[in-house]
Amino acid sequence: MSGEEIRIDRKWYALYTKPRQEFKAEEQLKAMDITTYLPLITKVKQWSDRKKKVIEPLFKSYIFINVNDSERYISVQAKAVVKVINFKGIPATIPNWQIENLQKMLFTNPDAYVTDLIKIGTCVKIIEGPFAGVEGVVAKHSNDERVLGINIETLQRSVIVHLPASSVVVEIESKTQKE
Repeated sequence: MSGEEIRIDRKWYALYTKPRQEFKAEEQLKAMDITTYLPLITKVKQWSDRKKKVIEPLFKSYIFINVNDSERYISVQAKAVVKVINFKGIPATIPNWQIENLQKMLFTNPDAYVTDLIKIGTCVKIIEGPFAGVEGVVAKHSNDERVLGINIETLQRSVIVHLPASSVVVEIESKTQKE
C-alpha cells in the first residue's frame, strides 16, 4: 500500500482516557507510532501563597488520534486509554475541518474555555484577525462583542472565544433563529 493510500483511509477519532492521564496517553500512543493531537491551554492557578501558569488539556480525559482501522484497534491497548468514543456502537469520526479549526484557534493562544455543546445560534465565519477563516456558532451577544463557539460535536463540547462583532459575518441562520 502506498503512502497516499494510507493517508486517505486515516480518520480522526476521540479517545477517552483515564482521569488526568491525557499526557500519559499521548506518550503511550506516540510510542506505538500513533498520530495524536492533544489540545492544550495555559491557565493561571491560584494557591494560597502564589500563582502559577499551568498547561492543561483543553478537553479533560480526551485525546484525538488520526489513524486507520488497524491503528485504532491498537490505540485502545494503551494503559491510559479507556475506549474509543462510539455512537450507536460505531467509532465516531471527527471531521478534519473541526480539528483544523480547533488547531487554528489554539495556535494563536486565545483566551479559550470549554462549555457544553452549543446547539442554538447563528453559523458565522470570522473575517479578520488571527482566526480569519474559522467558522463557528454564535453562543450569545453583548453590545461590543460576540462569543463564538466552535463545536466539537463528537465530544458534546464547544471552544469559546470572545471576538469583536465587526470580525464576524453571518453565513447561515439556524432553525431556531428563523422560527
